[in-house]
Amino acid sequence: MLSSEIIRQVKQLQIKTGRQVADVLAGQYLSVFKGVGVEFDEVRPYVPGDDVRSIDWNVTARMGLPYVKRFVEERELTVLLVVDVSASQDFGSGQRSKREAATELSALLAFSAIQNDDKIGLLLFQGGAETYIPPRKTQKHALRVVREVLARGAGAEAPEARASWRRLPAMVWARLRRLKALTQRGRSRGTNIALALEFCQKVLRRKAVLFLISDFIDEGYLKALQAANRKHDVIAVLVTDRRELEVGDVGLLTIEDAESGATAVVDTGSRSFREAVAAQGAQRLEALRGRFRASGVDFITVDATASVVEPLLAFFQQRQRRIRR
Repeated sequence: MLSSEIIRQVKQLQIKTGRQVADVLAGQYLSVFKGVGVEFDEVRPYVPGDDVRSIDWNVTARMGLPYVKRFVEERELTVLLVVDVSASQDFGSGQRSKREAATELSALLAFSAIQNDDKIGLLLFQGGAETYIPPRKTQKHALRVVREVLARGAGAEAPEARASWRRLPAMVWARLRRLKALTQRGRSRGTNIALALEFCQKVLRRKAVLFLISDFIDEGYLKALQAANRKHDVIAVLVTDRRELEVGDVGLLTIEDAESGATAVVDTGSRSFREAVAAQGAQRLEALRGRFRASGVDFITVDATASVVEPLLAFFQQRQRRIRR
């Protein structure tokens, strides 16, 4: 049973993102994703005026008469939101967490798809595939997708448990995970992007547009990403926070790795520590960008402390320019 708070949040998101879709994203989404592909329909006898380049020479040789291939433009897309709901998504230094930013982004994409008569589905994952909603149409279904993302975030952990994670920069998590073997707290909240992508390969029979929404605090998923992108159109969306790229001087701070449970005390007053975190953050961002570029995967960066519409719009415009070339 959904709480009244979840229902209220869904309604707010529907109103907010609905306006953004109508005013800003609808035309961009349509121009990028609609009418850019064709699929084979049938062969039929050649009639004067047909393009000779469409002649099917194998059928023509068998039948003794010219036949042409007939193609139809693909009108309906399948869009699958692959959303990371691991514990690290609860980090947030501003008005919202990375999970909340991912939810708003998911709502934008879901309502854009439905407005353009596409199917929308959802896969929530962390250590593996957890919740799967097969792609369907209708606004009611899109609302269900948004509710699932919201409800999964709200019920993941108690508020007091989440509070300590919000102060933890992602760059420090990598260091703390080395302590996981020592802590042995029995938690299983890690991120496994490869398993999520392998699940998508199994359940999606036809080509789809996959929006992989995560903070990508994981390793060993590159081969699965490349395999998925060969069949589908994979778009990687990094949800980050400005405090993952820089740490303020707040003195001694006890931090906890949201996924392994390891804890440590760091001195944020140390200039060398702050510079190391900033350098690691910049290196990680550049490494991700290079990794996705080499794999032919489009890459979007969303800052949880800023608008999620602007980077999405910039992506649509960039892809549109690429299509026109």
